Amino acid sequence: MVYGTALGVFIDLDHFLIARFKTGTWNALRFCFVNPLAAFTEQDRIFSRGDVGALTRLLSHLLLTGILVPALALTSLPLGVVTAAVLYAHIVTDVAWDIQRLRGTDLHTDDQAQSL
Repeated sequence: MVYGTALGVFIDLDHFLIARFKTGTWNALRFCFVNPLAAFTEQDRIFSRGDVGALTRLLSHLLLTGILVPALALTSLPLGVVTAAVLYAHIVTDVAWDIQRLRGTDLHTDDQAQSL
């Protein structure tokens, strides 16, 4: 249980690397260091629109999963299976959240794709 929770949280640290790559600054990470409770209570204030992007975030999660699961499975098959299940659930949840979020916007399809 602890492993799955930690893995589900730590996989999202890639958001800060993506935001750094896209914006050229560490503003999101600095914000969390100055406001540590924001990571739990005000997540919508951490990143500005377009800092991370849904497709970039999902691609990053898939790449990390594709590296982590086989590597762990080579050392411990049960750990690899648990890791795969946790990350699969995390990615499916992210996709479901993104679909719900995009359905609530007034943007045209092309604008939505560009904001991803």
